[in-house]
Amino acid sequence: MAFAENLKQLPGVSHLAALNLLDEHGAVLATIENKPGQAGSLAVYNHLAQLYGAIGPDAAARGLEIYAEHTEDARANPGKHPNIDRLIGLIERTETLRVKQVFAV
Repeated sequence: MAFAENLKQLPGVSHLAALNLLDEHGAVLATIENKPGQAGSLAVYNHLAQLYGAIGPDAAARGLEIYAEHTEDARANPGKHPNIDRLIGLIERTETLRVKQVFAV
């Protein structure tokens, strides 16, 4: 399935303002905001966190499947899709990120 179709299968994220991605010490490494250009990634990362409890190599592999055609584009063009690049890196380094939801007010 294409990314747009996969997104339709994921839980909504209108209740979120953002997600903070945390390292093992609790430091914020990245923030994915609920805004145009990031809302799809917010939905993917939120879904992965709900399924796996954190985003490690197994969750990242599932995320790459959800991103569908964008995953190959990210592999061919490093830096073009930073949220996909992050998942690829988690798999390569066998790292895990914790996810903290930032709720919309």
